[in-house]
Amino acid sequence: MRNIVTVSVLALLFCLCSSNRLEYRKDYKVRTVVIDAGHGGKDNGCNGKLSHEADVALSLALQVGKLIESNLPDVKVVYTRKTDTFVELIDRAGIANKNNADLFISIHLNSGPAAAYGTETYSMGLHTSKGNLDVAKRENSVILHEDNYKENYGGFDPNSPQSHILFTLHQSAYMDNSLRFAQKVENEFKNKVGRHSRGVKQAGFLVLWKSYMPSVLIECGFLTNPTEEKFLNDKTGQSYMASGIYRAFKDYKRELEAMN
Repeated sequence: MRNIVTVSVLALLFCLCSSNRLEYRKDYKVRTVVIDAGHGGKDNGCNGKLSHEADVALSLALQVGKLIESNLPDVKVVYTRKTDTFVELIDRAGIANKNNADLFISIHLNSGPAAAYGTETYSMGLHTSKGNLDVAKRENSVILHEDNYKENYGGFDPNSPQSHILFTLHQSAYMDNSLRFAQKVENEFKNKVGRHSRGVKQAGFLVLWKSYMPSVLIECGFLTNPTEEKFLNDKTGQSYMASGIYRAFKDYKRELEAMN
């Protein structure tokens, strides 16, 4: 008799918990997005011949945010910066967490040999190539501009491959949706904007590390490639790129909410 009662209670609790989960999913909406313009202030990021990553990233971030605000009024847009200011990596994730964001989008520009070109979108995860690791190490080196970075990031060394491996599991709970959105971004860049897509990748980025929601880092192209730098600094080119990210977000929001 005792066993029957115990099983009955457990079954009831399971039903109640399942009901709560279903109710949550039924009401789920993508309500808040945080848009992060990489670098800024004393940190220029990478440099082209004519431009700095921090400036181009800010222009793109503001355009993406404006498109969302204008066309999806039910979505709250929060920016980690709207001017040329320096924001520590840990604070960028903190802004997303504080605002209970449903998605965190970090916008960057890439650097490499002059012949390198194309877009790539990253989610948090183990790097599968030296190239992925090199991108993460370059973006993570921003912390060297911060005070007390060893304390803030648990002794993380941006030049150590081992450090990048140790903290990559933190975002695993949000991996599916991070990759879902990343793929939509790259599809837009390739099929609608006409850019060369280098694909969806994974690597250990500190800016994504402590964000408690699906998160991606978008490398919109290489400022070190003269042709891409010209496109990324052109008003029309920026409009195309921002529109691609916006459409990816709109489709991501529609798809997730339809799954309810």
